[in-house]
Amino acid sequence: MPEKVYCMIAAAFFSIQKALLALPSSVKRLVAFTFDIWAAWVTVWLAILFSAEFWHGTPGSQRYLYLLAPGIMIPVFYMTGIYRAVSRYCGFTSFLIVVRASVMYGVVFLLSLWMLDLPDVPHSVGILQPMMFLLMIGGSRAMLRFWLVEPRLLKKSSTTPNRLLIYGAGKAGTEIARALQQSDRFDIAGYFDDDHELQGRTINGLPVFNPMLAESIIKAMSIRTVLVAMPSANRPRRNEIVRLFQNYPVSIKTLPGIEEIADGQVSVSDIKQVEIEDLLGREPVPVDHLLVGNALDGKVIMVTGAGGSIGSELCRQIFFAHPSKLLLVDNSEFNLYNIHSELETYLSKKEATTEVLPLLCDVTDEHRFNEICRAHKPAVIYHAAAYKHVPMVEHNPAEGVRNNVFGTLNIVEAALANEVSSVVLISTDKAVRPTNVMGASKRLCEMIFQAVAAEKIDSTCFSMVRFGNVLGSSGSVVPLFRRQIENGGPLTITHEDITRFFMTIPEAAQLVIQAGAMAEGGDVFLLDMGSPVKIMDLACRMIELSGLSVRDADNPDGDIEIIVTGLRPGEKLYEELLIGDNPIPTANPRIFKANEHFSSLQEIRSGLLSLSQAISGNDVKRIRRLLKNMVQEYQPSEVIQDIMREDKSLNYNISLRKKIRPGQIKKTGVFTI
Repeated sequence: MPEKVYCMIAAAFFSIQKALLALPSSVKRLVAFTFDIWAAWVTVWLAILFSAEFWHGTPGSQRYLYLLAPGIMIPVFYMTGIYRAVSRYCGFTSFLIVVRASVMYGVVFLLSLWMLDLPDVPHSVGILQPMMFLLMIGGSRAMLRFWLVEPRLLKKSSTTPNRLLIYGAGKAGTEIARALQQSDRFDIAGYFDDDHELQGRTINGLPVFNPMLAESIIKAMSIRTVLVAMPSANRPRRNEIVRLFQNYPVSIKTLPGIEEIADGQVSVSDIKQVEIEDLLGREPVPVDHLLVGNALDGKVIMVTGAGGSIGSELCRQIFFAHPSKLLLVDNSEFNLYNIHSELETYLSKKEATTEVLPLLCDVTDEHRFNEICRAHKPAVIYHAAAYKHVPMVEHNPAEGVRNNVFGTLNIVEAALANEVSSVVLISTDKAVRPTNVMGASKRLCEMIFQAVAAEKIDSTCFSMVRFGNVLGSSGSVVPLFRRQIENGGPLTITHEDITRFFMTIPEAAQLVIQAGAMAEGGDVFLLDMGSPVKIMDLACRMIELSGLSVRDADNPDGDIEIIVTGLRPGEKLYEELLIGDNPIPTANPRIFKANEHFSSLQEIRSGLLSLSQAISGNDVKRIRRLLKNMVQEYQPSEVIQDIMREDKSLNYNISLRKKIRPGQIKKTGVFTI
């Protein structure tokens, strides 16, 4: 096929380029010097030919011109520094040096002819020869630059550049190619493009190949990386492109989405690894802007856990819904600083009027949280603050329950006391038939919301949104695998058959906002997580996307090994989203409602009183027993994992430190514990 022939020619062409660049600098200068002398002779001959209008040899005094031209050129060119410049790096400044040297040469050459007044030499030769000499010298250097200046061949360091092909010869692809001309990290070999009109042609000197010939091209040109430069492509299309290359020994990189680069040109820093979201995620359902606008526009909105993975994305999306004030609540100074700085940048760029306030606060601090609510009067609270890492909470059960359950209790009390219109709890699939303390604590938080909503004691609307893992969140498996791949492996998974639901952070936050906007009170919303993903398959996919191979019994020479470490405390093989079997569809095809049982307010109140006492004494057995009584689906492991039980001398009096005291009366009296 013509494309295959073109591929072979291109590969040979690049080999010649490398051979020329490998020559010593002294040899390259000698070649340039020899070429310039030859150019002087050729242009003298052409100038006489055009002036005399007949074919000539070297009769009479004309032969002296072949000595005069190089005799003038050599000192002038050395004096102007032409041979000190590196031709393949020449820019506009170097071109001006060539022009200046050629003009000086032309003036001296013309004056010499006028003074010598040689017979048989037309005076027009003094004009024609310097002009043709300038074209020949300048043109040769321009061609050299065009041929050899390609960034794939420029070596500014001792490291070998990463040979790369760009998928997409459109605007984004050509702009990133231009940006890469200033970098020695990549060695651009050409483009892949689906457009048959472009295939077999060149763009800025780079060939365009048919993607169907990827295997032969990657092998022939030793390609190590494929950069997908199609920012406007949807996720299914990007997934299709990635699958095309995943069986080849190449690393796949990508550019951000078109909306992320709309405000500026593409740069080298925009290149990143293909996000696993592109492979597992789905196309987001369009936002119901009217519904969200009615819920958020012009209102005071609070997000607890604002610096976390879900909390920070909620803040971003709420910010663009134009609330009058956005309250960022977090107990981590570092996380709070990061999200506040980011939103402040948005404020300066978008000229928005939203007031963004960073508020350091632990949600278990009842007095501080109530003080914030009294001062700022939030209309809507998104409660994302929680301890969420299963093994961590399993090793620290008293602290996990104190933070998750009694922090949520403070949110409820403050919302009722300060007439908050709506409170949305961010829950988890681990609350369904939990096998760990974290999941049981989150299910208890749901039950608190359900019980308060059922009493209809106030106008506050309490709802909760339950979903699975979000890709890229802190502590999730994707960043862990990425770090392990960067370190050369091995990748660690807890069980060969373990599966999880996954959703992208932006989609999860978007659906949380929409679910909260359609809540009526006591709603348990479930987000459609799609099909569960086998973690072993995810690990293999990420290794392949990095251009590496899995090392196993079938491939002992592979790059990265996968090790099975065994299930961690409280970990389940499979996660669920629904306790019952009766999900109810809503207006949004990605959001469902669940009708699930819960205990009465009085039963929960009594259980919380006992639970606070057990936490005060760090009585882990009692904590687990009480959780089991309150959350009947909770099936704890037989072994207690609490780290604090190792040292009986420690005084673990949480109640004094965090103001959870038996008999304490809260303002509304809903939960008197």
